[in-house]
Amino acid sequence: MENKITGAEALLRGLLQEGVTTIFGYPGGAILPVYDKLYDYSDRLHHILVRHEQGAIHAAQGYARTSGSTGVVIVTSGPGATNVITGLCDAMIDSTPLVVISGQVGAQYLGSDAFQETDLVAMTQSITKWAFQVRRAEDVPSAIARAFYIARSGRPGPVVLDIAKDAQIGLLDWHYEPLTYIRSYDPDPQVDATAVAQAADLINNAARPLILVGQGVAISGACDELKRFAERIDAPVAATLLGLSCFPSVHRLYKGMLGMHGNIGPNWATNQADVIVAIGMRFDDRVTGNTEHYARQARIVHIDIDNAEFDKTVHADVAIHADARQALLALLPRVHRSKHTEWIDKLDKCNAVERREVIDREMHHTGSKLTMGEVVAAVSAASGSRAIAVTDVGQNQMMTARYFNFTETRSLITSGGLGTMGFGLPAAIGAKIARPDREVCYIGGDGGFQMTIQELGTIMQYGVAVKMVVLNNNFLGNVRQWQDLFFGKRFSQTPMANPDFRAIAAAYGISAEDVAERHQLHDAVSRMIASPDAYLLNINIDETDLVLPMTPAGKPVDYIMLDRNRLFEFQD
Repeated sequence: MENKITGAEALLRGLLQEGVTTIFGYPGGAILPVYDKLYDYSDRLHHILVRHEQGAIHAAQGYARTSGSTGVVIVTSGPGATNVITGLCDAMIDSTPLVVISGQVGAQYLGSDAFQETDLVAMTQSITKWAFQVRRAEDVPSAIARAFYIARSGRPGPVVLDIAKDAQIGLLDWHYEPLTYIRSYDPDPQVDATAVAQAADLINNAARPLILVGQGVAISGACDELKRFAERIDAPVAATLLGLSCFPSVHRLYKGMLGMHGNIGPNWATNQADVIVAIGMRFDDRVTGNTEHYARQARIVHIDIDNAEFDKTVHADVAIHADARQALLALLPRVHRSKHTEWIDKLDKCNAVERREVIDREMHHTGSKLTMGEVVAAVSAASGSRAIAVTDVGQNQMMTARYFNFTETRSLITSGGLGTMGFGLPAAIGAKIARPDREVCYIGGDGGFQMTIQELGTIMQYGVAVKMVVLNNNFLGNVRQWQDLFFGKRFSQTPMANPDFRAIAAAYGISAEDVAERHQLHDAVSRMIASPDAYLLNINIDETDLVLPMTPAGKPVDYIMLDRNRLFEFQD
């Protein structure tokens, strides 16, 4: 028995074998054997005690998406486990690699409605890549190896390991083998040379090519290859929300963001291009608008590592089932050097209208109250456009996507597919822990900030130097915008009475300022960025400020509102 260890210790050893250094979690009875053994591993495994399990999983998401490694969460059974379900769904949609470890009641009590028993595996099978219950100590090492392999291979995503108390306290002989293969699971498909040749032929004969970029480019580490590809074929580049920062904002070929609140140039061009090359993106409804009118004139080349995405929403004329980087490496020698000056000029003309009609109005507002766009731009400029921007969901998210400049990859962390309010603050904590060398700026609204405001305690305890900007309009701003534009200004249940955020920050020992006037903005942002510690700016903004342009739900992507009364019309 001297050489045997408990399943709890095997779990921790397995995490070390997989290169884990940081864990986000919250202890409880069913996972207590693991936490007891963690006491002996605290020099090797840095545990971050959050204030709510939802904070743990969002922090792990921020950590994973910023670092490119797998985030790890440990929680107890019952409510501890169910509190991570929103984050699991969020991570699944946004392709974020996580391993979530939950405690479970002893195997003999399963199915008896024991105290804090929940069937987490059944609940999470549809929102994870793999969910598995471990009932025997000897199965812990192989379960850990399998979990990490599945979570980070292919299209990344979350995995759940539900570990019964028996497995935590039982004994086993320690042996660990990292996993590199699972029969019938092919996470790394080989590039099809025929598909590459067909795609190259379309691209080489295109007069109006358009490249659409999603998060798959960042996940595959293909940002350099993307830049070479775009420059070689001289094609304008546009990004989905999660694809932002895959291509430098200042590059001459970058034309902006796609979708409902995207830039005019790429949205207009979508229904003008003759060839669209979509890389690592899934044609989300916020990108396509009404699919009946989406890019009917274009031949579409779709590159994705997940073949379930092909023809799911938009028909692909050529589908390349492969890792984005491998696909681009295969395409590069086959595509010709081209020039599409006239085509690119047309996108620039569209964006010039946007600058004149929308951006200048937002950035040079004559009213007494600040706008969201000018605040975001000020934060971006003060950070040298090198910060990692982490947003919540709503107007703050769209304004950050539009007005924050990105010069480095993995620089925007946000909840895309699920749109989870409360995501931003804990995700910013995880991002800063992953990248202490970079400035991390959380930008949120007053509604989302209060959903996970308790994580200020995590910032306090661990001295996480997150810079926080609350765009405070005393409204649920994004819902208010829809009520303003489409529901006759009937602001039902969107006005919000808020507390004194500065006083709350002070209670956690965090420096904070209130910013109410335009003349205060520059100096306040400069003080925040210069601070070596966490800092909060509560900025009062104009509640009537709208995120524009806008393509309303159900409209074609080139149906673009410049304001509530005017639509964009292209004039050559």
